[in-house]
Amino acid sequence: MTAAMENLLAAYERLNHIGPEFGGDEEGNNGLTNHGPMVAEVMARRGLDVNIERWLDDYVPRLTDLPTPSERITVAHWREALGDARRIADWTAFFRAEVRRRPWQDTLATWWSRLLPGIAAGSTHGVIRVGHAVRTLRTGVGGPALDELANGLAFWAARWRPMPADISGSSAPGPAAALDALPELPDRSGLIAQRLTRLTRMPQWPAALAALPAPDDADGVPAALAALVDAATVRYLRIGSHAPVLLAHTATAPNAVLACLPVLPAEMWRASLAAAWAATAAITITYAGAPGDRSAALLDADNPATILLERAADHRDEHVIKFADTAVESFERTGNREALAAAHLAADLIDASR
Repeated sequence: MTAAMENLLAAYERLNHIGPEFGGDEEGNNGLTNHGPMVAEVMARRGLDVNIERWLDDYVPRLTDLPTPSERITVAHWREALGDARRIADWTAFFRAEVRRRPWQDTLATWWSRLLPGIAAGSTHGVIRVGHAVRTLRTGVGGPALDELANGLAFWAARWRPMPADISGSSAPGPAAALDALPELPDRSGLIAQRLTRLTRMPQWPAALAALPAPDDADGVPAALAALVDAATVRYLRIGSHAPVLLAHTATAPNAVLACLPVLPAEMWRASLAAAWAATAAITITYAGAPGDRSAALLDADNPATILLERAADHRDEHVIKFADTAVESFERTGNREALAAAHLAADLIDASR
């Protein structure tokens, strides 16, 4: 086992007793998301020049311990607890048992289809946390990584809230055009949950859901999903200033779904693409205003991806690190330096907001 993996597993163990949100009220509302495990995974996988333990020394004091379980969730009786944030500890205990009762891939497949309609859970951090955990588990490690998958699934289940999925309208010629065709939410005030409620009442929402063209069969889904990630990453250059943190999730959420595809049954892939698009579209409609001009220069260097990752490591912000990771993946697929420029812009915008 590499030193980086040992450090990551140690980080998982250190964070295992901590809840997925912090800073909210006693009912778990308006909390900020615990990014610790997700960022640690990026640091380890990318080999960032950051001491994970010291980064956690700064980050952990912000966080809140996981509550004590109150009522057991069972395989036979789980529906009444779905979407109940007060049951986060119960869900955590349930999934920690599930991932050890049978192969973790089987647990993920069973719950993926159940949780997918609520992909917007926790501002999409449920699926994102699961995606980072799956990346670790695919290396063959277990133990703390199994618990981290359980923690991600528990957060997703506790914050689960479905969005209407009625589809009508016609497809656009690709994800970039589909994103450009999305309407704006007239009232973009309030928290994301309030905005999503208004979004699903918009008469344009069914047509927005239909705007992304779907491949004819499952074999085309990975490329279609990657194209969505690429388009959303580059589009951040034009919309990121409206909500620098939230709009990064238009790319990182579908990228988390993409990371999970290889361990999911192929019959789930088309629904996964549809859900990823719904999440990206929902965040775009509820937080992005009219697209503006690109506001970050392209980096003229022989190793632009390395330069971006070095900047992310120096920056240390959790959102910058995660978005840089997605941007580098997009650049590696496409060679489009605008993806890297988008992540540099995110760092600039987050700096300016402090």
